[in-house]
Amino acid sequence: MKASFVLFLLGVPFFEITAQTLQFASNSRTVSASSERVDSQKSIKNLHLMPLFGETAKTGDQIEREISFLNDCDQNFETRQEASKFFSDRAWEYLRDNELDTACYRFNLSWLLNPKNADAYWGLGVVCFQKGYFTDAERMLRMGIDTDSTNVGILVDLATVDLIHFKQSNEGFELTEAEQILDRALQLDTTNANTYLKRAVLEFHKGNYKKSWANLHQTRVLDMELLDLDFLKELLAKECDPEGIFSDKY
Repeated sequence: MKASFVLFLLGVPFFEITAQTLQFASNSRTVSASSERVDSQKSIKNLHLMPLFGETAKTGDQIEREISFLNDCDQNFETRQEASKFFSDRAWEYLRDNELDTACYRFNLSWLLNPKNADAYWGLGVVCFQKGYFTDAERMLRMGIDTDSTNVGILVDLATVDLIHFKQSNEGFELTEAEQILDRALQLDTTNANTYLKRAVLEFHKGNYKKSWANLHQTRVLDMELLDLDFLKELLAKECDPEGIFSDKY
């Protein structure tokens, strides 16, 4: 990247600071837009805070701002892919600080620069998830997987949404899809602790408590801090820990 600079991000001053489509069990299900989505009459400021700028028809003013932003990036980065990564990296930092609106805007800019940047869709999915917009979260994560079906983080997060949907609907296909996704994630990476944690939850919902414990212990081995104590208590209520490490007094 070139020297430090000041960008005007679609009119707002801002100082500088990775596919094959995975086939799912529920491909036939229609995933519609959230009722939270704004219409094209909303302000540009609000569109900044919606995934993919609200996915609405662009006004002439918005198009001019986007062109100006892209031209600025072309002058200050070697490629738009590099610029896209810059903004997605900054967006993850805002997300870690729980600044969801700012993170959403930065992920939108990352997507604008490179619609093939899976990180942009993944980040927008996480933002929607954190805000409780699970339908939009699922849509964004699926778009991310369509862009990069080898991204384990996106796969596990999509499986997480399926598991939440199962708790809400008790629909068996949600578990089937979650299992397919987690199997795919394990094929790609056998060292991701979060994958085993979600498999533990999956087996719990299937009533396979021994398998749930096995996956939970694999999570423990890989990343002790990732253990979910609330889930641990639920599992202990169903079956004692076969390894005797955890008890109801833990």
